[in-house]
Amino acid sequence: MMLYPPMAELVNKVGSRYLLVNLVARRARNIALKAEEEGDVLERKPISIAIDEVYTGKLKVKEDGGDEPEAEEAAADVPESGEPAAEE
Repeated sequence: MMLYPPMAELVNKVGSRYLLVNLVARRARNIALKAEEEGDVLERKPISIAIDEVYTGKLKVKEDGGDEPEAEEAAADVPESGEPAAEE
């Protein structure tokens, strides 16, 4: 079975499997949360959307270890600190 996008290319874009898993998981949670809050029905799974964002270069890892979303939509979902926003 062939995986698309290739895992090796995703790892090369991020730097390590550990960073890739953390980046994609965090982004997928943010996508799912935003869709739930807005009442949107997603046509694709959040994990697939997040992987595509990494593959196309819309979502990267900053040098200091935080997420660096380039797309406006991604920027609205990931705080600059890279940590989930605290609910008060």
